[in-house]
Amino acid sequence: MARMFGTDGVRGIANQDLTCEMAYMLGQASAAVLASDVHRPTILVGRDTRLSGEMLESAMVAGICSVGARAVLVGIMPTPAIAYLTRYYEADAGCVISASHNTVEYNGIKYFDKHGHKLIDALEDRIEVIVKEGLPKDFVLPVGTQIGRPVHQFNAARRYIDFIQSSLDVRLDGLHVVLDCANGAAYDVAPAVFKELGAKVSMYYHEPDGTNINDHCGSMHPQRLSELVKEHGADVGFAFDGDADRVIASDERGKLVDGDQMMALLAVYMKEKNMLPTNTLVATVMSNMGLDIAMKERGIKLIKTKVGDRYVLEKMREENHMLGGEQSGHVIMRAFNTTGDGILTALQVLSAMVHAKTSLSALAGVMQVMPQSLYAAHVSDDKKDTFSSNPRVQEMIREIENKYEGKGRLLVRASGTEPLVRVMIEGPYQREIDADVYRLSKLIEKELN
Repeated sequence: MARMFGTDGVRGIANQDLTCEMAYMLGQASAAVLASDVHRPTILVGRDTRLSGEMLESAMVAGICSVGARAVLVGIMPTPAIAYLTRYYEADAGCVISASHNTVEYNGIKYFDKHGHKLIDALEDRIEVIVKEGLPKDFVLPVGTQIGRPVHQFNAARRYIDFIQSSLDVRLDGLHVVLDCANGAAYDVAPAVFKELGAKVSMYYHEPDGTNINDHCGSMHPQRLSELVKEHGADVGFAFDGDADRVIASDERGKLVDGDQMMALLAVYMKEKNMLPTNTLVATVMSNMGLDIAMKERGIKLIKTKVGDRYVLEKMREENHMLGGEQSGHVIMRAFNTTGDGILTALQVLSAMVHAKTSLSALAGVMQVMPQSLYAAHVSDDKKDTFSSNPRVQEMIREIENKYEGKGRLLVRASGTEPLVRVMIEGPYQREIDADVYRLSKLIEKELN
């Protein structure tokens, strides 16, 4: 049976894959794993703006309370806010009900431990066993006054805003910033952060109705952000995803700046400020080869992990590195937070601009992006890992690898959160790599479906 937890928690179509029954069991199981004979755990619960969020939250909180634990509800909140608030309120764990960058029909449940880090595999496995097999036979459900109680924490957003602003040592007066909040969890918090720091803010996609999260907006669809920055003559623009743990930027000319480019400029900035003690940046195998070149030219070591911000953070913690992230816009700055934080990343990019007294286009020029083509082949969850054993797929993979040897690279991987096999090629000619990515992706779909 496939593992319930992917690289970013449990995720699926709400009310179909991720049901209320599963949410109840996940709440019950997570609280039971944290409980002991003398301890009744507290779990902080937040969510994004999608329609199914309140339904799943109710079910999950019922599960938490059913085993005598306490649920602290903070409402709509960015994922990185939950990582911070779990520490601030000294909860035993934090839970986010969100499907991040996915469209409205999806939802997900992911956890942080009391230190604000994603749960280790062993803890997730213990939770999964209880969800699938039920509570241990010797576990006694509480009754009477021992049943858990949900409480609402109404000032949580203010705590997070104060925290995120404290990461900055400059004001943003005179800067015009365009924000695309993806009709998601950042819709209220992000504008407040930037306005209070003195920036002129033009807000878009900040009116969630439960159904429009990530709907042709946000970090997955940043083209409109580029247009808006040019229309307003703004200094910079930032597009968050549905739970605001990632961000894509636009410079003053309307040119997009992705996670690789932001990591590159932040690595240089942090090195200059003596905030990069190991002189190392941690990225993933998906990062553009231009990042390798830029870091080598500036004497900064680059380490790559497999795809997933949890693996980036594991390497950062293991070797005490302070900066890491993904091309998709997950950027982790361990001096400030324990997970990718889109708003924090945007603030630090602005800080670099203010300190250097220059534009984002000038700072992002530290890295030249090599032509890259990406395609997501749609394959069922139970088949997506079989591409590595399919003879026809492997034959074409070898052909393409030989073609680009010494002048580019091919990467094929099964998604950790969606029913997809992602194909990426970097090489000298865009039209050529686009064609090769497309034909390999279509072969994968044909063979595995």
